[in-house]
Amino acid sequence: MTDAPLSSIRTSASRPIGDRWRGRYARWLRISDFLALVWVVFGTQIAWFGLGNAQVAISADPRFNVVSYWMFSAALVLCWMWALTLNDSRGHRIVGTGATEYVRVADASFRLFGAIAIVAFLAGIDLARGFLLISLPLGIAVLLLERWLWRQWLLAKRASGEYSARVLLVGSPASVSRIANELARTPSAGYLVVGACVPAGTVGQFVESTGVPVMGDVDAVEAALAATGADTVAITSTDELPADKVKQISWGLEAGRQHLVLAPSITDIAGPRLHTRPVAGLPLIHVETPRFSRGQVLLKRTVDIMLSLVGIIVLSPLLAFLALSVRLTSEGPVLFRQTRIGYRGREFQMLKFRSMVINAEELLAQLQTQQDHGNAVMFKMKNDPRVTPVGRFMRKYSLDELTQLFNVLGGSMSLVGPRPPLPREVAQYADHVHRRFLVRPGITGLWQVSGRSALSWEDTVRLDLSYVENWTLLGDLLILSRTAKAALLPGDTAS
Repeated sequence: MTDAPLSSIRTSASRPIGDRWRGRYARWLRISDFLALVWVVFGTQIAWFGLGNAQVAISADPRFNVVSYWMFSAALVLCWMWALTLNDSRGHRIVGTGATEYVRVADASFRLFGAIAIVAFLAGIDLARGFLLISLPLGIAVLLLERWLWRQWLLAKRASGEYSARVLLVGSPASVSRIANELARTPSAGYLVVGACVPAGTVGQFVESTGVPVMGDVDAVEAALAATGADTVAITSTDELPADKVKQISWGLEAGRQHLVLAPSITDIAGPRLHTRPVAGLPLIHVETPRFSRGQVLLKRTVDIMLSLVGIIVLSPLLAFLALSVRLTSEGPVLFRQTRIGYRGREFQMLKFRSMVINAEELLAQLQTQQDHGNAVMFKMKNDPRVTPVGRFMRKYSLDELTQLFNVLGGSMSLVGPRPPLPREVAQYADHVHRRFLVRPGITGLWQVSGRSALSWEDTVRLDLSYVENWTLLGDLLILSRTAKAALLPGDTAS
């Protein structure tokens, strides 16, 4: 820990305080949800029935058909709003990051329309199927777009420290430093660290390697909450805390306004693998081992085949142009074939458009001491002299990797997965890194959309293992969408 002027700590603690943003943001979501549903439902009704007073066919006798579609649409909007509320789609713990918010919006919508279909069937009510079949997907699409727009606004606010939970970290200096740095890397999660309480801590210090002010020792939590205006206490470790200290801290929090968060030391574990089970008063956290069912494997392979085949057909003119450019501008073959290690540690030949001179591998030994942003395992050089002019352009926009669509079609690679390593890199792997081979290597992956060449080896491994252990199809689709953006706007991380 390092000393800091008391004035700087008072300045940090004197920032505007408040837990009201949660309720305010939820109200804004509620209003925009309502307006979106009114537009969709009544718009669909007018498009389907016109402006007339169409009646819901409740009975074969027209005298009993007294409910107009205007009344039904109004009831549908109110029930849809109620379903979104019951499914907690506006909860402050899920907005701003992750896919849970979107999943709950879609889930609530499907459940509502399923219930309507069941009631209509049992009661013999003849609802216009076209009206419902248009309203459901259109309503979900508009709701998701509206929520996405709100999320972009919220992320912009959180990037400047607003609309975030103000967090007081409690634990050992090392655990506080680790959690503070992780939260600082992802401001979109909505956790703004405003102070820390550590064993033997004194006011006037900073936690080492962070800008987090120490607000006292672990017995000063209540005073630290008042001084910083924090509304969330995050326990980063319990090894150095007195017995029952966590329970005492929870008792001292104001119900409904202040929150307690436990930050276990396990990282990069997705929600579906975590299960909490209370046993004899102990909240045991079960972490499922990663496993891939036959259904998951089949689903991923099917998507790979379909998308790679479509990609090859659609991009065939570009592929032909790139092949011709490589052939006419430098000596050597159009394609570069390189042995890589893939699924279950098996070797395969990865295809790329040749972007280097033909004796690139022979020159590598001379350049090993000149790499400028690589690491002990992977060789990286920003201005590699072996790269041809056309190759430099292709590499910047990842065009040289388009031929790997044929690897995907053949089954040696996947569209999304860990980076396919060289045999000499695998020889340097620690034992746990071999878990990357549980899935097929990918053309793109978390490593590519999270920094590419700018990543350290440790970060590359962490991202790859996180992908392997927490795979979902939705995650693949999100990575593919981010890859398209990264390829079009590569910045300084491409090489």
